[in-house]
Amino acid sequence: MAGLYARPLAAEGLTTLVFDFTGYGQSQGPVRDLEDPAQKTTDIRAAVGFLTEADGVDAQRLGALAVCASAGYTVVNAADDARVASLALVAPWLHDPELVKPYYGGDEVEGVAARIRAGEVARAGFAATGVVDYVPAVSATDETAAMYGPYAYYLDPDRGAIPEWGARFAVMAWPGWLTYDPISVAGRVAQPVRIVHSRDGAVPAGTEQFHAALTDPEDIVWTDGQQLDFYDQPAQVDTAVAAVRAHFARTL
Repeated sequence: MAGLYARPLAAEGLTTLVFDFTGYGQSQGPVRDLEDPAQKTTDIRAAVGFLTEADGVDAQRLGALAVCASAGYTVVNAADDARVASLALVAPWLHDPELVKPYYGGDEVEGVAARIRAGEVARAGFAATGVVDYVPAVSATDETAAMYGPYAYYLDPDRGAIPEWGARFAVMAWPGWLTYDPISVAGRVAQPVRIVHSRDGAVPAGTEQFHAALTDPEDIVWTDGQQLDFYDQPAQVDTAVAAVRAHFARTL
């Protein structure tokens, strides 16, 4: 997915960098497939640092583009990282502990609280034994999966189900993910921000709350499509790339 955004931007003259987060893909890491917001934010900061010293890159003109959950990690980094001069968020998943509940069973017995408890148990088990407890990342049949339902992008080998993806979720990640709150940093984000999203995408209320709390917000580009369409469908990707390119041309 990242390459579908990087390549057309590079073709227009932007130097682009994509990378695998710690524990994913080709990157190393002590725990594989751990959705750790703090670690991923640290990775983004390291990527920014790499670019500030890369040949042919103007360190005063660095923009950050993030899609889906990476948006939360990117804005948390940007709130304290003045090296990032401009932000573009595509189909951003921006939640707080309340907004996330409907996506994970609400306050029901098997909802958020149960996942947090399972994560705490898994973390304690890992500390004691070094063994990581995993569930499927996505499944249309296994209710224990982190994302349970017909998420075609992740299940299709011609789309997201590539061999390099572990397709699993470390259970001990639940507490950090379910209590994460990137919306709370909006007031400290000084960079110009362009958002491209759909009201049929993920957590649109979170995007609206984040946008309203920005010090100097730009308009949100509301377009059509489901969340996963922004990963690889030409209509959504092309619209987003055009909006991002215009934003970076204006702000960098």
